[in-house]
Amino acid sequence: MAPLRIGVVGCGNIAMTYMRNAALFPGVRLAACADLAPEMAALRGREYGVPAMDVDELIASPEIDLVLNLTIPTAHFAVSMAALDAGKHVFTEKPLAVTAAEGRRLVERAKAAGLAIGSAPDTFLGAAGRLARRLVDEGAIGTPVAGTAFMMGRGMEHWHPNPQFYYQPGGGPVLDMGPYYITMLVGLLGPVVRVCAVSRIGQDERTITAEGPHQGSSFAVGTPTTVMALLEFVCGAAVTLVMSWDVFAHGNHPIELHGTKGSLRLPDPDTFGGTVALNVGGAGWDERSTAAKLHGEINWPFAAPDRANYRMLGVADLADALRTGRKPRASGDLALHVLEIMESVLKAGETGRPVEVAPAGDVRPEPLGEDEAARLQSGG
Repeated sequence: MAPLRIGVVGCGNIAMTYMRNAALFPGVRLAACADLAPEMAALRGREYGVPAMDVDELIASPEIDLVLNLTIPTAHFAVSMAALDAGKHVFTEKPLAVTAAEGRRLVERAKAAGLAIGSAPDTFLGAAGRLARRLVDEGAIGTPVAGTAFMMGRGMEHWHPNPQFYYQPGGGPVLDMGPYYITMLVGLLGPVVRVCAVSRIGQDERTITAEGPHQGSSFAVGTPTTVMALLEFVCGAAVTLVMSWDVFAHGNHPIELHGTKGSLRLPDPDTFGGTVALNVGGAGWDERSTAAKLHGEINWPFAAPDRANYRMLGVADLADALRTGRKPRASGDLALHVLEIMESVLKAGETGRPVEVAPAGDVRPEPLGEDEAARLQSGG
């Protein structure tokens, strides 16, 4: 079959990664790009050799099979729904939408129209995620019992020239960074059934220190910046999740899982590679680097690479799923469950009471084997 023709909507910084990586996967082909700022679309069009269009023109174009939605989170729903209404498949940056109700409407609309919808993050499909999944499935740590997941830092205002939106409803560390951690956990352990949480706003105001027109100005914070949650999984495991933009420094590992036979340590789930460490029976950590593995090789940032970034892998998997009739791994169902978990965490933090997560069914994606990962990149 011919490659899936991709139309990119949203030509900001993240678009450069997706558009550059598209060349790695023969099953997809960049066909056009669009942005509310025409000059940004024109710039990306020149950089990657595709026509720049108006957003509505791209969504309506018969030359586009899938809309890759790289807009800001508050625009995800409107752009994705417009694409589905136009008969286009969709892959969107995370989160699927800013509310579970909106996410549910997108998934239902796609199913009713016989279209595919997928969502970032696809980092769990990288070399480190594949290795961790294989170890869990092989029983290397036995039955999972407990775990921890930590994403803690100082937030966005020290590097982003316009960070205000990160600190308003629809933003915050849970909705912004939670998808990476929770998607990885659901991929390893299956769906979540219940959450408890406490939440805090660490500072009522933030001062922008990044260079730009707003440097030195302050803005009000409208959403929790520290959330500490307990996730209960259907499989019986319980994982402590801490998401914070109020931390100067810490020594916690991004993700650890502990089972009846051993423990597993994972790298930052915002990347595709890194070192996975296994400790069986307390015998010491066996560290396994994925830097020489497919989708684990260091390739980003482009000018001075220090990590693995293969965004577009999930789109390539979705394109292959359309060809073979299977379910995409970075599916709308998975992204909806992750969104429902995050919304439940925020509600639990606000009310101080446990929240039951909507039943998700079998959302744990099928593992991506090494041979299939190689085929996605070779086109074989």
